[in-house]
Amino acid sequence: MTRIPDLSPDTMTPEQHRVHDLIASGPRGLVQGPLRVWLHSPELAERAQALGAFCRYGSSLSPRLSELAIVVTGAHWRAGFEWHVHAPIAVKAGLDPAAVEAIRTGGEPGFAREDEAAVHAFATELLRTRTISAATFARASAALGPVGVVDLVAVLGYYGFISMTINAFAVPVPDGAAEPFAG
Repeated sequence: MTRIPDLSPDTMTPEQHRVHDLIASGPRGLVQGPLRVWLHSPELAERAQALGAFCRYGSSLSPRLSELAIVVTGAHWRAGFEWHVHAPIAVKAGLDPAAVEAIRTGGEPGFAREDEAAVHAFATELLRTRTISAATFARASAALGPVGVVDLVAVLGYYGFISMTINAFAVPVPDGAAEPFAG
């Protein structure tokens, strides 16, 4: 149970209904987890979900690299709901399951592709140190180009917001799912 009451159709305001339906009719197809929390502030929910749709479906990053950035962020924040949703998507997008598991457990994943190694290094360094060295920036720029690096920072920031929402409001993993960061 989250720390904020869940909104049911009979308790939502007309604006909350409108935003709920907007999100549900988009590429996500449903309103769950942190998006349900954001519905308490429908203007925030509308604007945040639009940014999220861009970060997940419209950025210059391939789904493989975007999902890598998302799972690195989810693991950094130990956001179980986020991990539960995105780890399988990351594997389906082409990431090695062993690398995804290493990210979850705090290990050092091995990457066969330079673009994955560059995204992981950039994301990990920024999340841990709150800055990027010249060498890490140059590596990411070589792999992604300037637009890709800007989009990568956007994905990291947006999914940090998602992860903070999950943690602040105690959004649980779906019923029957194991908490990936227990212990």
